[in-house]
Amino acid sequence: MLDLLVHDATLPDGRTGMSIAVQDGRIAEVTAGLDAPAAEKLDAQGFLVTPHFIDPHFHMDATLSYGLPRVNESGTLLEGIALWGELKPLLTAEALIERALAYCDWAVAKGLLAIRSHVDTSDPSLLAVDALLEVKRRVAPYLDLQLVAFPQDGVLRSPAGVENLKRSLDKGVDVVGGIPHFERTMADGAASVKLLCEIAAERGKLVDMHCDESDDPLSRHIETLAFEAQRLGMQGRVTGSHCTSMHSMDNYYVSKLLPLIAESGVGVVSNPLINITLQGRHDTYPKRRGMTRVPELTAAGVNVAFGHDCVMDPWYGMGSGDMLEVAHMGLHVAQMTSQHGIRQCFDAVTVNAAKVFHLEGYGLEAGCDASFVLLQARDPVEAIRLRAARLKVYRKGRLLAETPAATAALHLPGRAAETGWMIPRG
Repeated sequence: MLDLLVHDATLPDGRTGMSIAVQDGRIAEVTAGLDAPAAEKLDAQGFLVTPHFIDPHFHMDATLSYGLPRVNESGTLLEGIALWGELKPLLTAEALIERALAYCDWAVAKGLLAIRSHVDTSDPSLLAVDALLEVKRRVAPYLDLQLVAFPQDGVLRSPAGVENLKRSLDKGVDVVGGIPHFERTMADGAASVKLLCEIAAERGKLVDMHCDESDDPLSRHIETLAFEAQRLGMQGRVTGSHCTSMHSMDNYYVSKLLPLIAESGVGVVSNPLINITLQGRHDTYPKRRGMTRVPELTAAGVNVAFGHDCVMDPWYGMGSGDMLEVAHMGLHVAQMTSQHGIRQCFDAVTVNAAKVFHLEGYGLEAGCDASFVLLQARDPVEAIRLRAARLKVYRKGRLLAETPAATAALHLPGRAAETGWMIPRG
């Protein structure tokens, strides 16, 4: 007997009437119209079943701290960094852990079961590192939390920056991070990229570096990151996050840069909600969008994913852990409004993000983990448009969360009794 049998499901690739058989936490079979004994049967009613959502770029040490000790009034990246500096001395492990766990609750309810979080290593106490390692241990039964050693103040700019980062890796942090555009000079930024990539190569770690989160078209550390990834043989193991300066670069330089990134195997994570909020703050009109060149990177063969980045913290006062909201903003800012473009944005918070994460067992094929979400939508386009309700959230065959269908009761003469905001079909 199967543990779970989902039937009449629509899959992201468009197949309908599909059945998903689950045994011992894994998908045993995916086929049309399967009927077999099962301890639990779920009628998907033609709705979309998708692999769970993944956030490849987040800052969990700061999440849900909005208003502590004050609000970012200018809305700029630099005030957010300064505000985080004011907050750090006030942090306690207990409060940080509680906020992070609360956010993980939100994430699971939204079908977000894997998060890559950067954690600040600039403080010699490594309080945030220890706290998030404890969070990682606690959420392991229901959420994959991958941690990035992130020297927020600059690994060369801050005292003992290199030592603190190495200590964090020794404690069990998974990925090497950096912020080259925040070093004191462009030369120091390039040197930090080289140093950090060498540390990662020596330790067999992945790299995820904040790159060029700036409106300055001359901030070009993604070029150095791509070169180092290729020099050290780290193709497919390195990510450049944000890359917002690419939005402002001249087209000739970008025509050289895109093939370099593609050849190096470096992936890019854009953060649409935060990039559109923090960038362009010094512009009058016209205002730059401030998001990297997602369609062009994708067309060049670069793996592009979307991250949430922030939820209710010194940089961003909104958010709820909804990766469909991230995809929704991404398609608008990047003008990816074709059917193909919208589906690419759905991939950016699912399969593309899984590649960044190097997440094993991900997908809707036999042998994959039975970790998936039933959405109140009939395809990925409708899912993003509606930011569809997560009717059921499963991890390795176990139900973690469920949300009632989103409907509105109507009292209109001659009309239906309710609506779910879907176009009538048939």
